[in-house]
Amino acid sequence: MVYGATPYMPAPSKPPVDRERMVTTNMAYRIGMVSLGCAKNQVDAEMMMASLKKSGYLLANDPAMADVAIVNTCGFIDAAKQESIDEILELAKLKAEGKIKAIVVTGCMAERYREEIRKELPEVDAVVGIGADSGIAEVIQQVLDGKKTETFPEKTLLPLEGERALSTPSYFAYLKIAEGCDNRCAYCAIPFIRGAYRSRTMENILEEARGLARNGVKELVLIAQDTTKYGRDLTGKLMLPQLLRELCKIEGIEWIRILYCYPDAITDELIDTIASEPKIVKYIDLPLQHCSARLLKAMRRSGSREELTALIQKMRARIPNLILRTTLITGFPGETEEDFTELAEFVREIKFERLGCFAYSREEGTAAAEMPDQIDDEVKQHRMELIMEEQMGLMQEWGESFIGKTQRILVEGFDRYAECWFGRSYADAPDIDGKVFFTVSSKKPKPGDFIQVKITDCVDGDLTGEQLN
Repeated sequence: MVYGATPYMPAPSKPPVDRERMVTTNMAYRIGMVSLGCAKNQVDAEMMMASLKKSGYLLANDPAMADVAIVNTCGFIDAAKQESIDEILELAKLKAEGKIKAIVVTGCMAERYREEIRKELPEVDAVVGIGADSGIAEVIQQVLDGKKTETFPEKTLLPLEGERALSTPSYFAYLKIAEGCDNRCAYCAIPFIRGAYRSRTMENILEEARGLARNGVKELVLIAQDTTKYGRDLTGKLMLPQLLRELCKIEGIEWIRILYCYPDAITDELIDTIASEPKIVKYIDLPLQHCSARLLKAMRRSGSREELTALIQKMRARIPNLILRTTLITGFPGETEEDFTELAEFVREIKFERLGCFAYSREEGTAAAEMPDQIDDEVKQHRMELIMEEQMGLMQEWGESFIGKTQRILVEGFDRYAECWFGRSYADAPDIDGKVFFTVSSKKPKPGDFIQVKITDCVDGDLTGEQLN
C-alpha cells in the first residue's frame, strides 16, 4: 500500500493488505519503507514518513526503486520477528544487485535486538530505536554518506503526536491515544520494548481527530497497548469514557471503534458511554488470553472464568447487538489438558463474534520464558487449531443469523476477481476481521460511502448480499 504524499491526504482506496509499503523520493534520493506488525507501529511509520517529507522527500510507489529502504519491524512474537527478518533479507538481495544503497531497520525488533541485528544481518546499515523516530531524516543522511549507524535514545523520546502521512484509505484512520504499557503480563515483551504507559493529552487527541475529519475520515479506530487505561497516568482516573464523549461531538466522524480494551478496566461508565453514544460502534476488542483462574494468575492477569463470564453477560445486556472480539493463548507454560478443556468450553459457551487464537511464543526476557512446564510446540499448535476450528463454526452460525436482514456497510472497493463490491459492517474492524461482499443493481457506490445491504448468505464467515436502492 502506497502512503499518501501529504499529512492527512491518504492514498487511493485499496483492499487492506497484511503489510504496508511506503516510499519517498526527492530530487537526489529516494527513500522506501515497509511497515510490519500492528496498527500502533503503522502510526509510527506514518509519522516518520511525514518527517521525511518535511525534510524534502516526496512519496513514490516502489521500494525496489529506492536508494534507502526502511523496514519498520515488529518484534512481538516469533512469527512477527521472522516476517521482519525475511523482509530485510529480501531487501538485502536488492542491495546486493545494486538496486538500493542502504537498509535501515526501525521499530520494535530494532529496539529489542539492537546489536544482534547488525551482527546477524550485516547487510543492514542502520539500526534505529523507537526513541530516534523523529530523527529519521538525519539517520537517512548518515547512511547515504556511507556511515554505519546505531542509535537508541530514551524510549520516551518517541513522539506521541505529530504530522502523519496516512497509509489508510481516505475514509478511516487509526488514532493512537497512548504509548507503552504498565500491565507487565508474564508472556509479553512490550513493556521493555515500548516503555511505561504514556497517555496523550485529550486536547491533542481531539485536535488530531478534528483534522482527520476535515480531510474526509469517517471512521476513527482508537488504539493503544491498553486503551482502557487512557488518562490514568495523567489524572489518576480512567478517562476513556470522557474522551469518547468528546470525540463523538466532532462533525464528520460517523464511526468510532475501540480496540485493545482490558477486562479489568471495563467500568460501568465505559459500558454506559458505548451504549448511549450512537457514533460509537457496538464493537469491543477485549483480549482475554485465557479463562483458567490459575493460568491467568500465572500470566499476571486478573479474573477467572466465572468473573469473565459475568462481565461479558453484563456488557451484552447493557449494549444491544454488541460484537465482542477476543484473543486467546494456547500452550502457556503449565497449561494442562483440564485447562485447555475449560478454555474450549468457555469459547463454546460465550460464542464470541470475533476471535483470534495464538500458540504461546516463548519470548526471552519475559517472566513466562523462565517458567517450568513449557509445552511442546506441537501441542501448543494443535490446541490453537482446535480452538480456531471451533470458532469458525460459531462464526458461520452467527453469520447465517443475518440472512434476510439489512446491514449498514462502509464501502471499501470493488473486487475484480469476484466481480462484486466489498465493505465492512460495524462488526468488522479494518484489517483483522472479515468483509461483506455485495452486488449493485443500479448506481455504483464509492469507497467511503455508507450504504444499506440486504444479507443473502454467509460463506466461510463472510456475509454476502445485495445493495438496497
